[in-house]
Amino acid sequence: MSLGNSLFQARKKCGLSQEEVAERLGVSRQTISKWETDETLPDIRQSKRLAVLYHLSLDELIDFDVDVKEIEEVIQRTSEETQKKIDWTQMWAKKYPVLTEYPGQVQTEEYAAPLRALLDQLQADYHYSELDAFLVLKDILAKLYH
Repeated sequence: MSLGNSLFQARKKCGLSQEEVAERLGVSRQTISKWETDETLPDIRQSKRLAVLYHLSLDELIDFDVDVKEIEEVIQRTSEETQKKIDWTQMWAKKYPVLTEYPGQVQTEEYAAPLRALLDQLQADYHYSELDAFLVLKDILAKLYH
């Protein structure tokens, strides 16, 4: 996605018109239009002001993806009680069927003890809670994949 499109999407997500943004930044509506159509680029100061106006970091503004932002907001608004009701394995299995297939194929007990040892080591070495250690281990495994 281009920077101009990111600026357009972020502005629309905030419900602002080009005129409103222009007024708040002290520039013309045509300037906002040129930024959003990639004819010109805002300077770094104006970019920072846009990010603040749109309630985003500068990095988020540059790579703004309205779909990703909406998903993040839904996750943030979902209560812990509701999250406990969701069968996450079944949800992810719709995209990754292996999640429901492997239990009948993989001898998970063989892997449980070494993984438990890694979790225990993370807890001991870094004083992480069991959940935090699990999340760190998940992240380590994910990095091996990429």
